[in-house]
Amino acid sequence: MPEKKTIRRAQADKRAGKSASTQAGEFVHEEIEHVREGKHGARSAKQAIAIGLSKARRAGVKVPKKGVAKKKSAAKSAARKRPATKKAASRKASSETTATRKRAATRALKREGSGSASKTALSRQAHGAARKRSASSRSAAAKKAVRTKGASGRSAAAKKAARTRARRAS
Repeated sequence: MPEKKTIRRAQADKRAGKSASTQAGEFVHEEIEHVREGKHGARSAKQAIAIGLSKARRAGVKVPKKGVAKKKSAAKSAARKRPATKKAASRKASSETTATRKRAATRALKREGSGSASKTALSRQAHGAARKRSASSRSAAAKKAVRTKGASGRSAAAKKAARTRARRAS
């Protein structure tokens, strides 16, 4: 269950007209904090992000899923291939996870390390994700961000960019 302050932040982002991914970012940030605190672990930065996005979806943020069509068609073809048994039908009826299984999953996550939420790991993940996108896609995202930033936000971003340029020049 996400914390109340996370939900409030996401709602504020929605009111400000920010994108679904920005709203979901609040949940991802909370998840990263949880991994750092040792509430549970994650094997990679990607897994920590995935857990956060899952929480965001459950909280009602309209984050698009990647490759949904493929998964649906794969499930349909698999259902056609194998005959439905009584056991499979009863399993579908009780879709709730048992307490034993839930406890085992929690323990397994707690055994994982917290290195996946380190600055280095997250930076590597972000870099890799950005590299896969085209320059025009990144530019369009930046332009959209500018529209929802506000005057003080734009000013702060400009100052930060100037600092970065100065640091790289020296």
